[in-house]
Amino acid sequence: MDLYLSKLIPLFIYPLGLALVFSMFAMSILGVSARLARLFLFVAVSVLWGASTPIFADYLGLTLEQQYPPVAVEDTLTVDAIVVLGGAVAGTKPPRITLDLSDAADRVLHAARLYRAGKAPVVLISGGGIPWLGSDIPEAGSIQTLLEEWGVPAESIIAEADSRNTYENAVLSKQVLTERGLQRVLLVTSALHMLRALATFQSAGIDAVPAATDYTVTYRDWRTVIDFLPDAGALLRTTYAIKEYVGYAYYRWKGWIEV
Repeated sequence: MDLYLSKLIPLFIYPLGLALVFSMFAMSILGVSARLARLFLFVAVSVLWGASTPIFADYLGLTLEQQYPPVAVEDTLTVDAIVVLGGAVAGTKPPRITLDLSDAADRVLHAARLYRAGKAPVVLISGGGIPWLGSDIPEAGSIQTLLEEWGVPAESIIAEADSRNTYENAVLSKQVLTERGLQRVLLVTSALHMLRALATFQSAGIDAVPAATDYTVTYRDWRTVIDFLPDAGALLRTTYAIKEYVGYAYYRWKGWIEV
């Protein structure tokens, strides 16, 4: 139940959900106060428009991603293990006949590159199935298949296939690492997700070094009018950034993040 609530409640904080809520308020009071209804509708449009602009999406994403600048593979520290988090691939459910890569598939590729560069002798995959996505097959298995295709031998891969969120990633990874006597790790996840992930892993007692990848914001010296117009992709990026801030606050409230 806690897992479902942590995913459902923020839907009313995300821009699209918030705009719908204000729109419903506007419709519900239209016959009572047209002036107040127009105000609610104006707020709904403003929220949705602002959150959908590339300039706002870039700004919000940058506040998270710039905290963990990319580090070249050759400059990355050598550690005991590489931990790569799920959320990068989908299984072979019909009509797919092969693995389907998500936007976060850079996580898996980066982990493979780090391993091939000799930055750790093993790769720990942390990722199980998500109930509402119909994921009856843990994602760790799909990621392992991909890692093997990209040059990581099966004997160097450890799959933790029971975690369903970042907190469980950390807790269950800690158990695996302790059992195997592995201490310092490179934590591989998307740059947008690194703030919450790193804090959660460190709070679980893991000596984790950030190895961020999958950056969504690129630096530009100039802007055009297009950056101030609504864009579906920008709305999605804004939502992802808000999700991380809301998730961080929720984890602090639950006591899963102590730093």
